[in-house]
Amino acid sequence: MGALAQSEAMAAGSLSAVELMEASLGRIEAANRQVNAIVSLRSKDALMAEAQAADAMPRKGWLHGMPMAIKDLADAEGLPTSMGSPLFAGQVAQTDSVFVGRLRATGAIIIGKTNTPEFGLGSHTFNPVHGATCNPYDLAKSAGGSSGGAAAALACGMVSVADGSDMMGSLRNPAGWNNVYGMRPSWGRVPGEPEGDMYLHQLSTSGPMARCPRDLAALLDTMAGPDRRQPFGTSADATLPQMGGQAATMRIGWLGDWGGAFPYADGISALSEAAVGQIADLGHEVADVPPPFDAGRMWDAWITLRSFAVAGGLGALFEDPEKRQGLKPAAIWEIERGLGLSARDVQRASEARSDWYRAAMDLFDRVDVLVLPSAQVWPFAVEEVHPTEIVGQAMDSYHRWMQVVVPASLIGLPVVNVPAGFGNDGLPGGLQLIGRPGGDAQLLRLAQQWHEATHWPQVRRP
Repeated sequence: MGALAQSEAMAAGSLSAVELMEASLGRIEAANRQVNAIVSLRSKDALMAEAQAADAMPRKGWLHGMPMAIKDLADAEGLPTSMGSPLFAGQVAQTDSVFVGRLRATGAIIIGKTNTPEFGLGSHTFNPVHGATCNPYDLAKSAGGSSGGAAAALACGMVSVADGSDMMGSLRNPAGWNNVYGMRPSWGRVPGEPEGDMYLHQLSTSGPMARCPRDLAALLDTMAGPDRRQPFGTSADATLPQMGGQAATMRIGWLGDWGGAFPYADGISALSEAAVGQIADLGHEVADVPPPFDAGRMWDAWITLRSFAVAGGLGALFEDPEKRQGLKPAAIWEIERGLGLSARDVQRASEARSDWYRAAMDLFDRVDVLVLPSAQVWPFAVEEVHPTEIVGQAMDSYHRWMQVVVPASLIGLPVVNVPAGFGNDGLPGGLQLIGRPGGDAQLLRLAQQWHEATHWPQVRRP
């Protein structure tokens, strides 16, 4: 059952929180030892007691009695927040992150955490604290990242909705690789944390994951809304009430491989183009779109601003020689790059970012939604750190193989990953549906129409 269906059944009295908790813990017992998606799981006795209490009290909201696990980059009071780093292993959160507090206020029961790469760096979920998360469709493959634990838990039926976060595809890549939905909302729709710098590093956002777009919309509406302690928050109408009815005809722009700038593993283009053809069959106008901006300039701006942000967040750990030993190579690479940047370097990157935003807004005068694959490769061997080449083209960094997600990330566009089907080896792939700023509801309507035509998470279970 989807999350809204479970919620409606509990509201009607045909399902209890105790029954749902028993079923969820049963799925975790059956599958989690194989995929390692949920970590820091609370005791069964404590969770069953909380479910019993939920059944005995008035409903707080649509998530009342719903088991949820929080990505191990966010704080959930009373649970460890390791961020996949041995430097923080066992550190117990004293408060909830902003969106986690909103989930609890709506009745969610927090059962544990979902696995993530160290500090969320890299689109492959492994770390020295909790180990690697395996892909439910092939346990020898990666589940993606950094929301790999959340995506695998959804695919296996351990939870019905989950949170994720996304700087460089961390909601989109794992959703695509696990045959579920993941949404990066318009930047500012879901607030971050009222701590540290809140002005300079506008790259990452939290967002919802689910097995259907209606559940995405419901969870987004719970997570979203300004926090008065933070700048740049945006208000918007709830998305779930806008999900009814037939989606209007949309102009869809297929960006392909961005004029050859994005190398794709064999089969990625074929799967993506077949899915784009299915979108056209739903009655939408689909057209090829030539590269709307220089990919090299965009990439240079991205890695500059990303390293600047990572160095700002992790620089204090790097400056402590003892703690530096606990950082993984990707973190050290990012921090060293960030510390070596000049103010002029950052300014040039911001100018390129601004130019791309202006070009994108011109493009959205001609199309409603842009489409790209969610990843440039298929899930790779779980013991690998990252792909080093794609069809013979060497990757010059630990994250170059995910360049396809940068156009949306750099300027904070909303994106929904929709499952696109399976390759010849049985591994899932996804499509990015990219919208204009504030176009979250429009994307969700299109994703729901796609879901009703395909039902990939239900048709092809792991």
